[in-house]
Amino acid sequence: MQASHQQPWLGVALLIGVVYFVLGKVFALPPTHLQAWRLAAWVACGVAFAAHIGFEHFWLRNAPRRLASHAALAVAIGALLLALAGMFHSWQITSGIRPAWFLALILWPIFTAVPAFLVAWVGGAVLVRLRR
Repeated sequence: MQASHQQPWLGVALLIGVVYFVLGKVFALPPTHLQAWRLAAWVACGVAFAAHIGFEHFWLRNAPRRLASHAALAVAIGALLLALAGMFHSWQITSGIRPAWFLALILWPIFTAVPAFLVAWVGGAVLVRLRR
């Protein structure tokens, strides 16, 4: 059995997680107008988040709790990839990895996924009510 046929949400969660990572890296590159670039990154990630919720609700017809868990997983994947990139960058510069980076590998996904779950759950519930 192929997981992509049984669980299309998993591939989408991985893809959106990578999108968050790419947006986080690309929008961090410009050296000027940092506040504007950070705002643009938030907006771009918000669009990706909303698109993911829309896909889960309209295409897959998932209930709010399932929708929220899938959206939170995508956010956690993006945060984990960013923590790994930060760890790797730190290792390149200092030739060592500080223990705080190992903590970041755990905390960044949790600190981003929990609020994402709550927002997606509420958003999914609102979509269900609007559909009735």
